[in-house]
Amino acid sequence: MALKAVLFDMDGVIVDTEPLHHKAYFQMFYDRNIEVSEAMYHSFTGQSTLKVCQQLCEHFQLDVNPQELVLHKRSKFQELFIKDPDLDLITGVKERIEEYHENGLTLVLASSASMGTINAVFDRFNLNPFFKAKLSGADLKASKPHPEIFIKAAQAAEKEKQNCLVIEDSTNGILAAKAANIACVGYDSTPSKNQNYALADKVINHFDEIAITDLKQWFLEKKKQV
Repeated sequence: MALKAVLFDMDGVIVDTEPLHHKAYFQMFYDRNIEVSEAMYHSFTGQSTLKVCQQLCEHFQLDVNPQELVLHKRSKFQELFIKDPDLDLITGVKERIEEYHENGLTLVLASSASMGTINAVFDRFNLNPFFKAKLSGADLKASKPHPEIFIKAAQAAEKEKQNCLVIEDSTNGILAAKAANIACVGYDSTPSKNQNYALADKVINHFDEIAITDLKQWFLEKKKQV
């Protein structure tokens, strides 16, 4: 069973937007006078902003529409995106994206980020030529760990799920991939704190570990074992 498509998460896999999201969220928390611990914040990793804000409203019994918090946080993030120097691609990922594309793999972006953020990242780092489609979890009914986004990403790739591979850095993303019955590589990186990679089919610390030849061979051997 050959590998034909790779479904990429974005935050923490392609680009390190986490420092910006962290700053934006905590600016919003401060403005709203709510105290969110780092542990609670990290439990949100991989979820859409709307789902996070819904949980905040419920947990803190806020008398506010969650969508208002979403807009507040996104406003803070957009300010940071324009001026913050911390935003950069994950080391080694651009080489893998170019290599996968050159070798005929279909690439699809499946991220919980808003489409506005996705487009801003793709434009800034010139990623559009390499991807067949981009999906935003913010536009879907269910958020990771629900499998909807990866099921739809496989459909967008026009490949069978057994020929697809997800690359994720979050517990919720890995759970979503496994619930979709799609093989998953867990990227255990410095930006991704307190995540559980136990359910990933393969765990890496650097994109050098999944160069095209090695990745295809591993994928083939894994499928033979199923």
